Amino acid sequence: MNFEQNISSLFSDIDLPEVFITEHLSTAKGDYVKIYLYCLFLCKHNGEISLNDLSKKLNLPLSTIEEGIKYWTKESVLSKKDNTYLLADLKQQEISKMYKPKLTTSLEDAIKNTEKNVTRTQTINAINGMFFQGVMSPTWYTDIDLVFSKYNFDDDVVIALFQYCSDRNALNRNYLMAVADGWAKSEIRTIHQLDEYYSRYEKLIQMKRTISKKLGISRKLTQYEEAYVDKWVMDFGYPLNVIEIALKKTTSKANPSFDYIDKIISDWHERNLKTETEVNTFIETEKKKRKEFKAQTTGTLPNTLQKFNDSGNSQYSDLSKFYMN
Repeated sequence: MNFEQNISSLFSDIDLPEVFITEHLSTAKGDYVKIYLYCLFLCKHNGEISLNDLSKKLNLPLSTIEEGIKYWTKESVLSKKDNTYLLADLKQQEISKMYKPKLTTSLEDAIKNTEKNVTRTQTINAINGMFFQGVMSPTWYTDIDLVFSKYNFDDDVVIALFQYCSDRNALNRNYLMAVADGWAKSEIRTIHQLDEYYSRYEKLIQMKRTISKKLGISRKLTQYEEAYVDKWVMDFGYPLNVIEIALKKTTSKANPSFDYIDKIISDWHERNLKTETEVNTFIETEKKKRKEFKAQTTGTLPNTLQKFNDSGNSQYSDLSKFYMN
């Protein structure tokens, strides 16, 4: 007894891998998705079509068709052999990424791996439920494993990493790895270290806001201006009361640049001045020396003061006016 389903091939279905949805749908342009779906349709029926005809069929410019073919080729979804385009087996690709054969293992390693895998599985399940509604893409499993092995983060830190990216609507591999790399460079491994990092980071953000306000800057600081503040606070270790001395001393200068302020603060750092008292004492000493020298050289050649600046008495000759104020 034979059974057959009487369905017209015109209304048959196309098998769309779920991996395509989880891995490519959110990143590919809409026109590129149209191209992929029609190629999938053609593959099922062993169809042939030229790029010009594909352009007409999908009502897309030929340039878009060519760009889409290049995009899918770059993504390893499509490949070309002679005059034939081949669609990759996306499911097999994911299996190949995840499969790591290991032929032998010691009993001690097996026990450690078992214990580690229990907590690792719990962490992965938590990430899957919290950020992917239970349908996490298979490639994320590989990426999570990479984060653990490369950065040696605690489980709580990995969850915090996903939360950080999700809060910024940037839960993608490139951004997540960039953040993870930044945390690792800041020597973050445990959740306690991460909390301390957040505390320093929040203080730094508040410092930048305060500096902007004191300089009358209403816009957001540029990347380069923020780098200067990072240098003063993180590298030099200066608190706001020291930095504010430089800010106050620039009020007589029209539109003081961060470069100018940085020269002042860098001068203090290289002189090993650390506290507000040390900086103020140095400034008063410099002011007194310069006034005395000016009084002694009244009526001499105009470049005498410049020679004084260049003689080693001051590291930056363009700071003369600063120390005279």
